[in-house]
Amino acid sequence: MTKPYSSLMRLCALQILIALSANAAAQQTYPSKPVRFIVPFAPGGGTDITARLIGQKLSELWNVPVIIDNRPGAGSTVGTDMAAKAAPDGYTIGVTSMSHPINATLYRTLPYDTMKDFEFIMLTVRVPNVLVVHPSVPAKSVKELVALARSQPGRLNFPSSGVGGVSHLAAEVFCATAGIEGVHVPYKGAGPAMTALISGEGQVMMATIPVLLPQMKANRVRPLAISSLKRSPLMAELPTIAESGYPGFETDSWFGLLAPAGTPAKIVQKVNADTTSVLSSAELRAALAQQGAQPGGGTPQEFTRFMQAEIVKWRQTIVKAHIPLAN
Repeated sequence: MTKPYSSLMRLCALQILIALSANAAAQQTYPSKPVRFIVPFAPGGGTDITARLIGQKLSELWNVPVIIDNRPGAGSTVGTDMAAKAAPDGYTIGVTSMSHPINATLYRTLPYDTMKDFEFIMLTVRVPNVLVVHPSVPAKSVKELVALARSQPGRLNFPSSGVGGVSHLAAEVFCATAGIEGVHVPYKGAGPAMTALISGEGQVMMATIPVLLPQMKANRVRPLAISSLKRSPLMAELPTIAESGYPGFETDSWFGLLAPAGTPAKIVQKVNADTTSVLSSAELRAALAQQGAQPGGGTPQEFTRFMQAEIVKWRQTIVKAHIPLAN
């Protein structure tokens, strides 16, 4: 071997060693700059509310800003695609929800692979949905709403946070279960959908407790039932849909964190551990309880398996409910 060639090999080896050392150092000091949370919905929705609660606590723990970047559109696929294509360095985290496994079936094509393009960090929060109506709707119970819908097929509007969103699928499943027809009207996020509902432009909605709670307290919407199998401690007087004539009905929502595929395992584990830590704090638990939500948890591997199971579950639901696919 000639000396120039040998010198070149040593130089290449040194450069690789420096790069590896720099990468290791970066992981050890993570995070050393602001972290971006991409929320694939407009401000004001359940995904956004929980992301801000968790982001604030992580910002305090990390001593760096956690920036909430709302990127709504196409049933959360716009923001999710941005997360998939971001640099896998831990400084862009995707905030995900039920929409992620739902979209795997609901959309004919997606700009990303639902499983392969992400590292799944953890399930962060679980929260029930609530079935509400505009005060102008005469129904005071699930039974009365179903009777009204059957007497006026195709007349009631169901605003939602967008095609494939939680409020869309939950309403579709309710309509299919109850055997009624409603007109789905998608908006770019739960906030705009709520504006449509309280203005009377929409009549019926299924959304998470954090989204609906201020409107319920202000009597701008009338709650009829909750989507969980058990009543919520936050509104114990409100019956479940299951006990309102539809046994087994459940469409609770959940939220989680994911990262672009290739994000170092040590960073994924750190975000998981630190998020678990802030979720265990009494202050954050109290804040979530005030929203009718419960902290999640688990390992990245458990969240990955959960996501796979959710894809299967919602695929069966979409097919059974004859929900049309989106382009």
